[in-house]
Amino acid sequence: MKKVVILITIVNCMLWAYAQGPYRYRVNLTDKSDTEYSLSSPGEFLSEKALQRRARQGLSIDSTDLPVCQSYVMKIAEKGVDVILCSKWNNSVLIQCADTSCMEDIVRLPFVKKVRKVWACPSSVPLREEGRKKLVTDKYIVGKNAYGAASCQVKMLNVDRLHELGFKGKGMTVAVIDGGFYNVDAVKLLKKVKIEGTRNFVNDFDVYGESDHGLKVLSCMAANEPKVMVGTAPEASYWLLCSEDSDSEYLVEEDYWAGAVEFADSVGVDVVNTSLGYSSFDDKNTDYTYSQLDGRTSLMSKSASMAADKGMIVVCSAGNEGNKVWKKITIPADADQVLAVGAVDRRGMNTLFSSVGNTADGRVKPDVMALGGHSAIVTPEGTTGWVNGTSFAAPTLCGAVVCLWQACPELTAKQLIDLVRKAGNRADEPDNVFGYGIPDFWKAYQAACRLANEKIFVTDSQGNSAGNGISSK
Repeated sequence: MKKVVILITIVNCMLWAYAQGPYRYRVNLTDKSDTEYSLSSPGEFLSEKALQRRARQGLSIDSTDLPVCQSYVMKIAEKGVDVILCSKWNNSVLIQCADTSCMEDIVRLPFVKKVRKVWACPSSVPLREEGRKKLVTDKYIVGKNAYGAASCQVKMLNVDRLHELGFKGKGMTVAVIDGGFYNVDAVKLLKKVKIEGTRNFVNDFDVYGESDHGLKVLSCMAANEPKVMVGTAPEASYWLLCSEDSDSEYLVEEDYWAGAVEFADSVGVDVVNTSLGYSSFDDKNTDYTYSQLDGRTSLMSKSASMAADKGMIVVCSAGNEGNKVWKKITIPADADQVLAVGAVDRRGMNTLFSSVGNTADGRVKPDVMALGGHSAIVTPEGTTGWVNGTSFAAPTLCGAVVCLWQACPELTAKQLIDLVRKAGNRADEPDNVFGYGIPDFWKAYQAACRLANEKIFVTDSQGNSAGNGISSK
């Protein structure tokens, strides 16, 4: 009966689709029974680093880790559609077609659970010029403070004390999922950033030629130019992944994001930062409602929640809807076992634009807060600048999480998330504006040391004994 309803929906939109051009569907599958992979040979679909991360946290490989059945994908493709990407965690396939008649055959396939239209080609798409101009001036001010422009946002989290012990993210891998990283490869202030690789899940455009939002986000963590700007995790390694389509806003961006976070898992990423959030779309019939902010409704939030089960930590922006009609957090900030970050100003007061919680099922959101009002960033011109947004509070806090995990590698992802929440300055009375408050990462580090057999002396980043005065009292 459900398939009949889906089929009727597809047929009803056929005329509209012919007029608009190509569009994309999310095809959910029933099972993975025909898979060519085995849970006993995980090295065939997960990297050694990913397996080590799971083993370190005592996490098993399960059916959600198995790739989507290729035999199913091939049978779908035979119906005359292009396969864009697959999501193994959600057991779905994203396809594109221009002729809707083929969808009638696809929805009838025995292994197809449901189908949903998630993208329609915009009626007008901006023309893109060949190549791009790198207008880089690299003119910046050298100050006296070691952190330069980023001093306030780093010290607000007390992560500089971890840096003093040598924990600056070395050996940790971070995925930044964003809309583009314009000029990251050209700006002098980011030349020291350790880039593991890049990937665009939206199209085949150069990630360094798209939106500059990702550059600004990355700089909050990765900038490493003393006395100019030093971020919260300057020695970590980074994957730069694009999932945001700057030409339109459709549900399909959740599929792109799911593909990106699964890729991050497969290559062994430890922490994911995503300064993206959604609540409304070009197709208003797909807008979310408050009741759907439960961490289980949207594909993006479900994928974000699963990351912790795979041993990764997702840090995401809470959203900038606080002074708008929506007001609430945006997905995936409603996800369970993620750190959704709201924005405070330099006085530690919440900014008016920072989205508020709680979730529909009563969980505290945002989780924590960081500086997002007048945040320091690197600009695409190669200078330092200041911006507002939870988009920049999230990576600032994300970098601190990276350093804490480097210092305490025995912690699981979920243990570390819990420690960060408890280190908030409002942990005793969390609310829907500040969450658990601004976390003190030195306090979180001390708590982690107490968990590790009440150690008074710990090792620094080189494995040497560091008498840091940590007391078990």
